[in-house]
Amino acid sequence: MGSGECQASDKDTLEVIRHHPVFVKDVSSYWYKPDISREHAINMLKDRPPGTFVVRDSNSFPGAFGLAVKVAQPPPGVQNKTGDISNELVRHFLIEPTAKGVRLKGCANEPIFGSLSALVYQHSITPLALPCKLVIPEIVSLPGILTDPAVEHLESEHGLPSTATALLAQGAACNVLYLASFETESLTGPQAVRQAMGILSQRGPIVPTVVHFKVSSQGITLTDSNRQLFFRRHYPVSTVTYSGMDPEDRRWTQPNRDTGLPMNAKCFGFIARKTGSKSDNACHLFAELDPEQPATAIVNFVSKVMIAHMNKPQP
Repeated sequence: MGSGECQASDKDTLEVIRHHPVFVKDVSSYWYKPDISREHAINMLKDRPPGTFVVRDSNSFPGAFGLAVKVAQPPPGVQNKTGDISNELVRHFLIEPTAKGVRLKGCANEPIFGSLSALVYQHSITPLALPCKLVIPEIVSLPGILTDPAVEHLESEHGLPSTATALLAQGAACNVLYLASFETESLTGPQAVRQAMGILSQRGPIVPTVVHFKVSSQGITLTDSNRQLFFRRHYPVSTVTYSGMDPEDRRWTQPNRDTGLPMNAKCFGFIARKTGSKSDNACHLFAELDPEQPATAIVNFVSKVMIAHMNKPQP
């Protein structure tokens, strides 16, 4: 590898975290391929656009991961006798586990990330020590509700769902804190979320409930596994009129029940028409529970499901 880039040394001792990452966001299935080989990764990426990448489990360093990235130019000084440099355009980096998370091995200017998904996300914003930014596949791209052509090629080639419709049908899910629900009459949009959050902030202390929040082409389903408030509530996609963050960015700061530490969780909500009504709405408020499942990602997925429903041809 060229000067100033990550250097991997076989002599370094790895501190192994003996578990594999668990991803809730469906998009990770496009780039996390634990069982593929280095050669398979090269074949997947060599004809793809720069920034396309895969992460696999490392065979040489148990507990570590291999990051393969397609780049625009080969490393300086690389000579290929066959004249085909496509293999040299796929660069390889080692992601090592540490006591605090994961990081790119041998890169002095690389921070430690709390999870593999956090590392990937940050490098999609800025390349840091990588030769280019990572391009995370979109679950749905607007306005055509179509996957990226390169991703779609990978899907069909490797037996993955070939359309965004399949992903929407499968859905995405994570745990969140359910805060409260408030009637908003005919009000919807960000104004309804702002109003509901204002009412919530004026109330006394409340005990939030952890619920399983699933979004699919059918709508939004909330499941209270402990049945503290309810068992399951379903909101058909045809009744959901808006999903968004709190416009005033108020945070949920009550202590976490498990750790006792104050939270600084972003709040979001969705608006759904009440059963049997064409105008009366209710705003349902939540706070993110896991930083790896940010409220913005949940809101974006809900919005894409709604757009897909609106664009669906009516019989």
